[in-house]
Amino acid sequence: MDLRAHFSRFLSAQPGRLHFAAHSHHPWPDVTREAQIRAWDEAARLQDDKWEAVLGPLMAACRAHVAGHLNLPDPGTLAFAPNTHDFVRRILSCMPAGRATRVLTTDGEFHSFARQAARLEEEGLIAVTRVASEPGGDCVARLVEAARRGSDGRGFDLIWVSEVFFHSGYALTGLEALAEAAGEAVLVIDGYHAFMARPVDLSRIAHRAFYTAGGYKYAMAGEGCCFLHCPPDLLPRPRDTGWYAAFGALAASDGGVGYAEGGNRFLGATFDPSGLYRLDAVMRWFAEQGLTAAAVHDHAVALQERFCAGLVGTGLDPARLAMPLSEPNRGNFLAFDLDDAEAWQARLHAAGIVTDRRGRRLRFGFGPYQTGEEVDAALDRIRRLSS
Repeated sequence: MDLRAHFSRFLSAQPGRLHFAAHSHHPWPDVTREAQIRAWDEAARLQDDKWEAVLGPLMAACRAHVAGHLNLPDPGTLAFAPNTHDFVRRILSCMPAGRATRVLTTDGEFHSFARQAARLEEEGLIAVTRVASEPGGDCVARLVEAARRGSDGRGFDLIWVSEVFFHSGYALTGLEALAEAAGEAVLVIDGYHAFMARPVDLSRIAHRAFYTAGGYKYAMAGEGCCFLHCPPDLLPRPRDTGWYAAFGALAASDGGVGYAEGGNRFLGATFDPSGLYRLDAVMRWFAEQGLTAAAVHDHAVALQERFCAGLVGTGLDPARLAMPLSEPNRGNFLAFDLDDAEAWQARLHAAGIVTDRRGRRLRFGFGPYQTGEEVDAALDRIRRLSS
């Protein structure tokens, strides 16, 4: 796979830069620039009528793209927001009032949920049970056991878990068992490191599980276009609600606050729609190229193997990988567990190699804008650093 010509503007913006942070900040394909200009031009042409186009055919197209890649039965269950934290707040706003919300999660969740949960926990507004995210192979079993056991003899209100852990790259499988064990709890799957990085099939749990991800990482559409799949019969009236959530809603017969059906009930308020333009453009580009998430994942895995095969003499040891290459259930990045991860990242950056670090985990990401040539060039530079 050699798609570098489709990323010409990002790749030529700083010649010599080797970008290996596809798990964090992903280069955008050239079609996104055209989409960004289209967003501006349509705002000028349509002015007040812009929102009919954005909330009509554009949002419908984006819903269809996302639903297709997730194998969702109904695109109408999807809502969009500028970031996943918006959805964290709205889901939390649906929890029972008058007592602390009982939450089951892991110790490996991303900040969009983990930080908010920790802050609410400080105030006693939620009670959190965290299971260990590592080893990843046993994590679903631990979650299932905890869900069945409950919290202090009672059930949980909310279960929140990542499909691919951001600090290790381990990809959970068998989430259907967790959906079954969840009981009355609301199950939310954070799919940000899975969407467009690995094949995702939600068809068997679409009625039971919320799913959130976005375009910032592997979908290559940039900021501002996150989404939430909302099962039709769950959480019908978020307390945290913007006026867009009323679009298409019938007036409440009791004079109360009305909500739209489907995913629209989780919409917020006025937002910058350019992210949706870019998401639509990338998804169309995927289709034109005959690309799938499975193909992207296979390409990333091949590059990972090439990278690890060439690490001799670099000072990086494959034995320090948080998730070894022998583990088939992994995402599109490699995480090295290093005492001096911060120093490594700084040296790599000085050598023109962009990576990412989470604590002591140094992460190398691989994506469709790379070929073996970039992997070999990075290895050469790393060897020179260690010589």
